[in-house]
Amino acid sequence: MSERDDLPPPTPVQPAGDPALDPPRGEVRVTTFLTEDRIDVGAAHDDVLDVEAGGVGIFTGVVRNHHDGKRVRELTYEAWDEVAPDRLRQVAREVAADHPGVRAVHVVHRLGRLDVGEVSIVCAASAPHRAEALRAASALIDEVKARVPVWKREVLDDGTVAWPGSEPG
Repeated sequence: MSERDDLPPPTPVQPAGDPALDPPRGEVRVTTFLTEDRIDVGAAHDDVLDVEAGGVGIFTGVVRNHHDGKRVRELTYEAWDEVAPDRLRQVAREVAADHPGVRAVHVVHRLGRLDVGEVSIVCAASAPHRAEALRAASALIDEVKARVPVWKREVLDDGTVAWPGSEPG
């Protein structure tokens, strides 16, 4: 890496603040749902805004055009209707509890047929400081993928169908 003489010196990083000095949190707002409608990422962002939160962490999952070296044409997400909504809410509540600064969380997962480029999931969290908001959003997607019974059916360009994650181990 080379240095350039015409660039100003780097700006010092602003300290993150002391979470011990944040106001105690009240009840955490939790919004979760499964939908066959397009996901509005801006609405998820706005839903977690809070006057005590200086940071919003958002993870957005988007349908990509490949998987394991094969071209993907479309996806269909299916959920276990009797379990998935409650499990999604449980996961969101647990992640909020594990991140004591979090003020609000929002998780919405798309079901049905999606084309390449469409948003399949959004996980958002707000907290007084960016690090906790980002950690919470990351934990939300990890826990949703691990624990919520939603399955992905891929249709590849050659017409074959795959169910990633459901192959015998």
